[in-house]
Amino acid sequence: MSGSGAPGPGAAPCRFAHYFVLCGIDAESGLEPDELAVLYKWLEANLHGKSSDTADKTSGENFDQSPLRRTFKSKVLAHYPQNIEWNPFDQDAVNMLCMPKGLSFRTQTDNRDPQLHSFIITREDGSRTYGFVLTFYEEVTSKQICTAMQTLYQMHNAEQYSSVCASSSCSMDSLASSIDEGDATSLAKLQRYNSYDISRDTLYVSKCICLITPLPFMQACKKFLVQLYKAVTSQQPPPLPLESYIHNILYEVPLPPPGRSLKFYGVYEPIICQRPGPNELPLSDYPLREVFELLGLENLVQVFTCVLLEMQILLYSQDYQRLMTVAEGITTLLFPFQWQHVYVPILPASLLHFLDAPVPYLMGLQSKEGTDRSKLELPQEANLCFVDIDNHFIELPEEFPQFPNKLEFIQEISEVLLQFGIPPEGNLHCSDSATKLKNLVLSDLVNDKKNGNIPSNALNMYELLKGNETIARLQALAKRTGVMMEKMAITAPLAEKQKDGKLPCEEVELRDYKLNVQLREVFANRFTQMFADYEAFVIQAAPDMESWLTNREQMQNFDKASFLSDQPEPYLPFLSHFIETQMFATFIDNKIISQWEEKDPFLRVFDSRIEKIRLYNVRAPALRTSNYQKCSTLKEAAQSIEQRLMKIDHTAIHPHLLDMKIGQGKYEQGFFPKLQSDVLATGPANNNRWASRSTTTQRRKDRLRQHSEHIGLDNDLREKYMQEARSLGKNLRQPKLSDLSPAVIAQTNWKFVEGLLKECRMKTKRMLVEKMGHEAVELGHGEANITGLEENTLIASLCDLLERIWSHGLQVKQGKSALWSHLLQYQEREEKQEHSAESPVAVGTERRKSDTGITLPTLRVSLIQDMRHVQNMSEIKTDVGRARAWIRLSLEKKLLSQHLKQLLSNQALAKKLYKRYAFLRCEEEREQFLYHLLSLNAVDYFCFTSVFTTIMIPYRSVIIPIKKLSNAITTSNPWICVSGELGDTGVMQIPKNHLEMTFECQNLGKLTTVQIGHDNSGLLAKWLVDCVMVRNEITGHTYKFPCGRWLGKGVDDGSLERILIGELMSSTSDEELGKQCRTPPQQKSPTTARRLSITSLTGKNTKPNAGQIQEGIGEAVNNIVKHFHKPEKERGSLTILLCGENGLVAALEQVFHHGFKSARIFHKNVFIWDFIEKAVAYFETSDQIGDNEEALLLQRSSCKTFCHYVNAINTAPRNIGKDGKFQILVCLGTRDHLLSQWIPLLAECPPITRMYEENALLRDRMTVNSLIRVLQTLQDFNIILEGSLIKGVDV
Repeated sequence: MSGSGAPGPGAAPCRFAHYFVLCGIDAESGLEPDELAVLYKWLEANLHGKSSDTADKTSGENFDQSPLRRTFKSKVLAHYPQNIEWNPFDQDAVNMLCMPKGLSFRTQTDNRDPQLHSFIITREDGSRTYGFVLTFYEEVTSKQICTAMQTLYQMHNAEQYSSVCASSSCSMDSLASSIDEGDATSLAKLQRYNSYDISRDTLYVSKCICLITPLPFMQACKKFLVQLYKAVTSQQPPPLPLESYIHNILYEVPLPPPGRSLKFYGVYEPIICQRPGPNELPLSDYPLREVFELLGLENLVQVFTCVLLEMQILLYSQDYQRLMTVAEGITTLLFPFQWQHVYVPILPASLLHFLDAPVPYLMGLQSKEGTDRSKLELPQEANLCFVDIDNHFIELPEEFPQFPNKLEFIQEISEVLLQFGIPPEGNLHCSDSATKLKNLVLSDLVNDKKNGNIPSNALNMYELLKGNETIARLQALAKRTGVMMEKMAITAPLAEKQKDGKLPCEEVELRDYKLNVQLREVFANRFTQMFADYEAFVIQAAPDMESWLTNREQMQNFDKASFLSDQPEPYLPFLSHFIETQMFATFIDNKIISQWEEKDPFLRVFDSRIEKIRLYNVRAPALRTSNYQKCSTLKEAAQSIEQRLMKIDHTAIHPHLLDMKIGQGKYEQGFFPKLQSDVLATGPANNNRWASRSTTTQRRKDRLRQHSEHIGLDNDLREKYMQEARSLGKNLRQPKLSDLSPAVIAQTNWKFVEGLLKECRMKTKRMLVEKMGHEAVELGHGEANITGLEENTLIASLCDLLERIWSHGLQVKQGKSALWSHLLQYQEREEKQEHSAESPVAVGTERRKSDTGITLPTLRVSLIQDMRHVQNMSEIKTDVGRARAWIRLSLEKKLLSQHLKQLLSNQALAKKLYKRYAFLRCEEEREQFLYHLLSLNAVDYFCFTSVFTTIMIPYRSVIIPIKKLSNAITTSNPWICVSGELGDTGVMQIPKNHLEMTFECQNLGKLTTVQIGHDNSGLLAKWLVDCVMVRNEITGHTYKFPCGRWLGKGVDDGSLERILIGELMSSTSDEELGKQCRTPPQQKSPTTARRLSITSLTGKNTKPNAGQIQEGIGEAVNNIVKHFHKPEKERGSLTILLCGENGLVAALEQVFHHGFKSARIFHKNVFIWDFIEKAVAYFETSDQIGDNEEALLLQRSSCKTFCHYVNAINTAPRNIGKDGKFQILVCLGTRDHLLSQWIPLLAECPPITRMYEENALLRDRMTVNSLIRVLQTLQDFNIILEGSLIKGVDV
C-alpha cells in the first residue's frame, strides 16, 4: 500500500485519508463535450477500419443522442491537501475515475438518487490507492448553462423531427412506439419524455465527493460520505461547518494500527473501522456476499481458477460498483498470492485500447445500456475469460484445468454461504444494490420509522414490476444513463440506531464481516493444504541478495519437477500450469528474499499457518494425499473480528470548530458549499494528541511494524534491481491512466513488443533446457527430467503466447483465434495463386538411399498442406483448437519457425491485417522471435502425435531388400504388421510385385515394431530384406526397422517371419543443428561404438571378448532398471530395451554365442535354439539328482516350466525362425522373472559340453553366478510385453 506506514505519528502515511476531492461542472468553462469520449469513439471507428466519413459520423454520435444523455466534461473543482509527496495527486486519473462517463444532467422528472462507487489507482510499481465516490445531483443555478441546454434541445428536436418524418426507424422513436404499442402520437410523447424547457423544467447536474485512502476501508468511507451528503440535503444546517468534518478525517483520524479497531466521528454519528492483526488475513472490506450473489458459486470458482492461471479476465457490468466489488473480491481470495499484471477494475471509456494489451489483465468494462455481448469487439479471445456480471453468465477459455478437489471445495463454500442464508447458485435480485433500490421505492415507509413492518407484498409488487420489460424501458428512458443503473444507494435515516442492537456496529455489517472472513479462510486453507510442503522445494542458491538479484534470470528457484512428482495425480493438470505463473514466481521470490530482509506480510501470515498445520497433524511431510481437509479455523476468525468491534481500541479526536473566516460558505440546502481552502490545505501543527491515547510501547511496536511493512528497501540500486527482478517475465505492469497522447500509446505498445519478445526468449529457453535433460544438467541448467505433463504445460503456454502475439495490434478482429484467421487468409491467397502457378515448395528432408535405390519419396514441406491436415480433423471443433493443433504439428515437424516465416513473408497481407505498431510488423523483433522458435528444432517433440490419439493417419511403408545377394521381389505373398505405442494395424497383405504401400489407420503413436513375413510360395520364395521404412505422412516422422536377414525355408535360420525393432530417423536438418548445439541427438547414444553386436549372417564382425560381453549384459539390464525408475508417463519403449540393437536379447545372444561350436561339417549352421532344444530333450528324459529334497523340487519345477515354454514356442502357429524363437523365450523369461532360474539349468546340462568350448562363458561358474545376480535385479518390475512380440505363443 503506497506509503501507508511511516515514521512519525502525525505524518500523513499514518492518516486514514490522504485526499478529499470534489468533482463537477466548471461554471466558468460551461458545457464542454467530453473530448475523451469523442476521441475514444473516433479511435474505435479507426479500429474497425471504417472510412473517414463514417468515423466523423461516429464522433458525432455524441450529438445524435438527446442532450441530456450526452457526456460533458467534468473537472476536479477542489482537492485537499494540495499534494502529499509519497502519494502525488494525479488530477486526470482521479477525475476520470470519479466520473468515468463525465457529467450527466437530469431534470426534475428523472431519478436523481445519489450513487456510490469506488475505484483503485495502481501505480507502475504495483502499489495501490483507493478512492470512494458519492455522486449526487445539484440544481444548476447558472443561467448560461440552462440556456445552452435549451438551445441544444431545440437543435436536437428539429433534427429528430425531420428524421422521424423521413423514417420511423429512429431508435428513440421505435423505443417510444414500442412503449406505446404503435400509438400515433408517438412523436409528441417522445418529446415529452425527452426534453428540456427552461420555463417548465429544473436542470440538475452530477457532482461528486470523494475520499482517497491508502487502505480499502470501504464501509467507513461510505458512511462518512453518506453523512456528508445528508448534511448538504437536510433542512437544518449541520452542527459544525463541513470544513470541520473534512479537516478531521484528513488530518486528525489515524489509520487503526494492525489488529485494532478505531472509532471516529462523521457529521451525525460515530463510524467504526477495524484492521486485521499481523497474523490474520489482510484487510478486505468489499462484501464477498455480493460477489457470490452476483456470480453464483460455480461461476465464481471458474473465474477464480482463470485468475490463478493468469488468463485475461474481462468483467462486464453497467454498474461501476459491481465491477469493483467483483474484481476486489476475487483478488482478495488469491491469498497468499497476489495478482501481478495489469489491474484496472474500472476501465474509463477513453482507455479502451488497453483491451489490446497482449498480456494477462484483470479489467472491468462498463456496459452501455441495451448493448449485448455480441456487439462487443474484443481484440483477443483465445485466452479470455469474459464475465457478464449483470446477466450471471461467464465465457471461459478453451482447455483450462479444473481447480483441485473442485466439488468438495464448492461443497465446503456452500455450507458457509447457507449458514448466512445465501443461495450458492447466486441471486441477482437480492444483491445489495437491488435491496437498496427496493428501499428507495419504499422510502416513505422507512422514514415513517415502520421499517420493521413493511408488508412483503409491496416488495413482491416491486419485484414483479422490476421484471417487466416495458417498465424497464420506461425506467431506462427516465433515468438517462446515470453512472450506474443500480445503486449501492443511500437509504433509511442514518441517525436512527437499531434500539436492540448490542453492537455499536450494525448487525448486517457484522454478518458481512464474519462471512467475508470465513469465506476467505476456506480459500486460504485450500492453498495452505496444497502448498504445505512448498519450502522443501525452494532452491536457495545465492549466497547474498546482490548476487541473487543480478543472476535472478538464469537461476532456477523452485524444483518444479520434484514438487509435481510429490502431488496427487488429480491435482497435476492445475498445479503444473499454476507453478508457471508470475504470481507463483513472485511468491517464491519473496520467500528467497526473506532470508535477507523482513518477510512480505502475505508470506509471513501464510508461513505461520503452515507451521500451525504441522503442529496439529504431525504427518510425514512427504505424504501428499488428495483427501479433502476442511478449514477448521472459521469460528476463531469470526470471533476475533467480533471482539474488535465490541471493544473499541482507539477513538479519534472529535471534529471541532476551525479558525475560519465568518460569512463564507453559507449553508444552502441541496448545494455543496464552497469550502474554505486555507483551513483545509494543511493539518494542525502538533498532532500528537491522538497518538498519546495508546500506550507508548504499543505505539512503538505498531510504528515499527508499519515501518517494516511499508518502507521496504531504501537503497536506490537495490530498488532498481528489485523492480527488474519483479518485472521478470511480466510485461507492462500497469497503464498510466492520465496521459493519453499518441506518443504515450505508442510507447506503451513498444513496451508490449519488448515484453512479448522477452517472454518468447524465456519460454523457448525453458522448453529447450527441460527437454534436453541430462546434458543440460551437466551444463549447469538445473532440473533434469521433464514430465509429459510439464511438457504439455510448456507447449500450451507457447500456444497462448503465439495467440497473444498474433492478436497484438490487429486492425479488425475475425474469429476467436487471431493466428488461425491469419492462416486462413494466407491459405485463401495462396490457393488463388496455385490455380495460376504452382506455389513454391520448400524441399523436404532427403532420404538415405539404400543400395537398391528404392527409398521413400520426398515428403513435400508445405504450410498449406499442414493446415489441411488440421482442417480434416473432425475431432477439433473450434478455431482456437485448430490453431493449437497446427502449432503442435509444426513443432513436431520442426517447421514452426519456417512456417511462421513463410506466413509473415506475405507483407501485403500483414499490412492489411495489422497496425503499424503491432509486434508482427516490428521487423527486428520479429526476426529475433523466429530465431528463438528455430532453436526448438534442436529437440524432438511428439506433442501432436501424443495428444491427438484418435485421429486417422496415413502411413507409407517401403521394404528395402538387399539386391546384390537376393532377388528384389519375392514370388510369395508378403505381409506386414506395424505396431506403435497406441496400437497396431493388424496383418496387411503387400500387393504382389510391390515394395511400397500406403495405408491409413488410427494414430499408432510412436512406432515400435514391424512384423514382416511371407507364405513361402512360388519359385523365388527366399528373400533377403535389408530394412523396412515406415513414415507418418502427417508428421513426417520416419522409422527405420533394420532386418539384414533372410526370410525363407532352408536359408539362414529358416524363418518365414521376423519381428523388427524400429528407430526414429533424424532428418538432415537435425544433424546440422546437432552439430551446432553440442547436444547429441536423442537416438544416437554416445556409447554405440563401444558395443559390438553379433549377427549370425556374416562372420565379418570381430567377435567381442568376454569382458565386453559382460559389460553389454550389465548395460542392457541397467537400462531396463532406469526405465522403471522414470515416472510412468515418461518411459520410452520397453521393446527397444529388450529387443533393440543393444537390448537384453542381443546381450544374452552374445553370452550364448561365446565359445559356441556353430560351424559343422558341410557348413550347416547350428543355432542357439538347437542347443536349447537339446537341453529340453535331456530334461524331459532324465531324472536329476539333487543334494536335498528342497533343491531337487525347485530344480524340477524350473525344468518343467522351461520345457513348457520352449514347447509352447515351438508349437505356436507362426513361422518364426530359430533366432526369433530365442528372442521370444528371453522376452517371456524376463516377463515372468524366470531367466535367473533357467541359466543355471542350462549351464549344467550335459549337452553343453558337446556344443561349447572349454573357455565359453556359460561353462565358467563365476561368470554364470554373476550373470544370475545381474538378472535377478529385474525381479521387482512388472514387465508388460508388446503384443507383437509374443503373438500366438500360449504359455
